[in-house]
Amino acid sequence: MWSLAWPWVLLALPLPIVFRLLMPEAKGLSGAGLRVPSIESFSTLKDRSGTEQIFNWRFWVAAIAWLLLVLAAARPERIGEELDVPVAGRNLMLAVDLSGSMDQKDFELGGRRVDRLTATKAVASDFIERRKGDRIGLILFGERAYLQVPLTLDRETVNVLLLEAFIGLAGEKTAIGDAITLAVRRIHEQEKEEGDQILVLLTDGANTAGEVQPIKAAELAQQVGLRIYTIGIGAEQLEVSSLVGGRRQINPSADLDEDTLTEIARLTGGRYFRATDTVSLQDIYKLVDELEPVEEPESGFRPVKSYYYYPLGLAVLLLGLMALVSLLQRLALKRVSEVQNVAG
Repeated sequence: MWSLAWPWVLLALPLPIVFRLLMPEAKGLSGAGLRVPSIESFSTLKDRSGTEQIFNWRFWVAAIAWLLLVLAAARPERIGEELDVPVAGRNLMLAVDLSGSMDQKDFELGGRRVDRLTATKAVASDFIERRKGDRIGLILFGERAYLQVPLTLDRETVNVLLLEAFIGLAGEKTAIGDAITLAVRRIHEQEKEEGDQILVLLTDGANTAGEVQPIKAAELAQQVGLRIYTIGIGAEQLEVSSLVGGRRQINPSADLDEDTLTEIARLTGGRYFRATDTVSLQDIYKLVDELEPVEEPESGFRPVKSYYYYPLGLAVLLLGLMALVSLLQRLALKRVSEVQNVAG
């Protein structure tokens, strides 16, 4: 809908009339006159002599220009439809283990057995897609930790680069402490950004590489306000072929250091989760959604676009044309005067 930002400016509309009524009339003026041989050519002006000064074309052009100037000063604007405004989300880092043990095929996805990384990609991709409004970053770690995607609102890019990751990309061992330290450093660089600082770390083993111990890294995370949710991934039982024939049960997650992951979460105010299959992994990410809900957009904002420049531009154009016509008339009269002086 249309409205005026400053409607009270319209009170200035009658000012020219007020000045005309209040100001005293000009007294007789003396000055140069134009010599003409006869006044017969001015006879047609006699009937209009009383009104020409008030209602000639200049009067109407000036009146319309004044109306447009006052309208421009009142700032006409168009108010758009109500929009939802996205609010500042969280800084959410995902740290995914790419060590050699993630190649263990103890998960099922779509009715077929897959390795742990493939299941993680499928579940984490859905999680990323749901985090609308959050700034998401991706850390891949193995023997070393790498920042694959800095914090960004571009969820599609994070998804693509996660799906392109492969086992062994960062080495065969597991540097949990380095992954946390890298997240701390990136979060610290984003201190000016508003919102909570979250790290979701997924691993299937224990810290076997890196320069920083996991607990020390967790203490650093606590100091910068980084909350860490740790996920231990891997089945608890897996049936494999025996060397002597037949089948036997093994624990493919024997190397998982649950005590350290639990302590990391406790120190930073997060939680530790255990994912033994695809369903439980999906439930964990949904639970993280509940613990760290996506901020709902605020409604009630209406975009406003100002259009004051249209009446302002038209007023300037009218005044400019009036000034140009007046100048041309004066030049014409001057030319006539010169011709008459030469003739006389």
